[in-house]
Amino acid sequence: MIAAREGTIRALAHRHSMSGASLTASLLVAIILLTFSAFSQATPPPTAASATVPAPAQNAPEITSHDETTTFKVKVNLVEVRVLVRDAKGHIIDNLKQDDFQLFDNGKPQVISRFSVERATDKLAVHSEPAAAAPDGTAAPTALQPALATSFVAYLFDDIHLGFADLSQARNAAGKQLQSLRPEDRAGVFTTSGQGQLDFTDDRAQLISAMNRIVPRPEQMQTCPHITYYQADMIINKQDPFVEQAAINDAADCSGAIVFLLGSQGSDDPSVFITNNAMKQKLGMMVREEARRELEIGDNEVRIAFSVMQALARRMAELPGQRTIVLVSPGFFMNSNSGLEWKETEVIERSVHSNIAINTLDARGLYTPMPDVSENFYPNKLMSGRMLQYHIAEQDANQNVLADLADATGGTFFHNNNDLEEGFRRLAAPPEVSYLLAFSPQTLKFDGTYHKLKVTLKAPAAGAVQARKGYYAPNAAVDASTQARQAIEDAVFSQEEVREIPVEVQTQFFKATDDEAKLSVVARLDVRQIHFRKADGRNNNDLTVVSAVFDRNGNLVSGNQKVVQMHLKDDTLANRLNSGITLKSSFDVKPGSYLVRLVVRDEDGQLAAQSSTVEIP
Repeated sequence: MIAAREGTIRALAHRHSMSGASLTASLLVAIILLTFSAFSQATPPPTAASATVPAPAQNAPEITSHDETTTFKVKVNLVEVRVLVRDAKGHIIDNLKQDDFQLFDNGKPQVISRFSVERATDKLAVHSEPAAAAPDGTAAPTALQPALATSFVAYLFDDIHLGFADLSQARNAAGKQLQSLRPEDRAGVFTTSGQGQLDFTDDRAQLISAMNRIVPRPEQMQTCPHITYYQADMIINKQDPFVEQAAINDAADCSGAIVFLLGSQGSDDPSVFITNNAMKQKLGMMVREEARRELEIGDNEVRIAFSVMQALARRMAELPGQRTIVLVSPGFFMNSNSGLEWKETEVIERSVHSNIAINTLDARGLYTPMPDVSENFYPNKLMSGRMLQYHIAEQDANQNVLADLADATGGTFFHNNNDLEEGFRRLAAPPEVSYLLAFSPQTLKFDGTYHKLKVTLKAPAAGAVQARKGYYAPNAAVDASTQARQAIEDAVFSQEEVREIPVEVQTQFFKATDDEAKLSVVARLDVRQIHFRKADGRNNNDLTVVSAVFDRNGNLVSGNQKVVQMHLKDDTLANRLNSGITLKSSFDVKPGSYLVRLVVRDEDGQLAAQSSTVEIP
């Protein structure tokens, strides 16, 4: 018996656009019919077997169709780690094997259960099929080989944290890089504020125009006293008296308060700088109130930035090709008590899982850690020296997030360099070679705790290893069927061609009018090569079959999912399926270039994933 279940897959029902700090999804549904070859009844020989699903009666028909929920068997709690290895000159090492790596979780060695080498030169495997004749017998136009998008770069400008001078220079440098777009490249312009964005396109004029419209959009305006997010953390969370006293001095100056500053050059007691206790208490309250306000605003800015990155990563996960995010930012600090580290981890998890490299560019260029003339002057040498140290520490802390995102996702961090054009040139391409390691943590507890990761090379392999530094354990086990659906979605939006299940895909089309066409996706499966479970003489397996259609810019046009439930008799499987199973899906489309993606998955997790292109004139 073969049962076909029709349905739609969640990931294939979204077509995304960026708005604000989140992505907006609109539903695209295409429901089609499955067609099968007819099978004759046969009586199988008696077979001893065990079953994991109820077996059908011996006289049950072999072909039925009904809706049913399917459960898949998959591995859960898999942690993925993307790794770059460079030699002493900074060149990528590309010839390492799984046995060359060691991976540690909280200091405990782990078994690497999955390993792959991913190269930027790997192209999306596609082929074109000749168009079939239309139903009325007339010949369809010959299908041409379209130039479809296979590489996507998202330019993400951190306009929440960028100042105008740095932003202006970065926009100009990025605009020059756009002149080198290839026919298969698509770029998009995005911002952490969500304002003035442009989805992926190859229109250079639109891209440059979108970049030129970006302006700084900080949530915080100049206040009295002026306290940075970093300084607020030092005052409120770390209760640093020197930073607080410096802010009190600034408050006294900008508010016009009359204070008396002593000229002591060596005292470590910041309280001697202001002698009027009443004034000092009033200014101290002003400082602490402003510091708490700045912490709240700063936390929100960081939260928004990570939410946009997460949404952008989800959007890019649905693009069929190489994916790179170029984050343009001066860097930003994370409050030590904010608990926002998990937001960064979410971005990393999604990006690593979807093979998205996050390249980061410090838009400050080659900056000096010395305060400029617009910053506070501290007449006491001790205070001035201490605040210079804090200023340098703050500049370094702002870089940490940019470095972490690049390290964890196999990206590159471009910093301390004024040649921003060179920076964009380097960052617009994914790394030449990266290694993807995965492991199932031993005795993992679902408690949300942070786990430190370390990747090293075994002797005699040598090189500098770049990899993520840790991950957060989940708070609950992930449902197996949810992970199975995710595996299918990942395969649909991947660029890989997988042939674990024997399947051939063909595309056909005919034009009903000048503006309307019918696109058909025909899949032929040789089920005799599929592994079956035996139950009461029947051969059992369920196949999930997904078809997806993408336009020339990589946007999902439509998609559908079907489940084929097979309970075949031995004779049918051995002798009656020479022609295999044929599945046909139809889509209403406009003339244009399309990429068709077909994914088939069975209950054991075996996959087939193939792509085909078609040009409808």
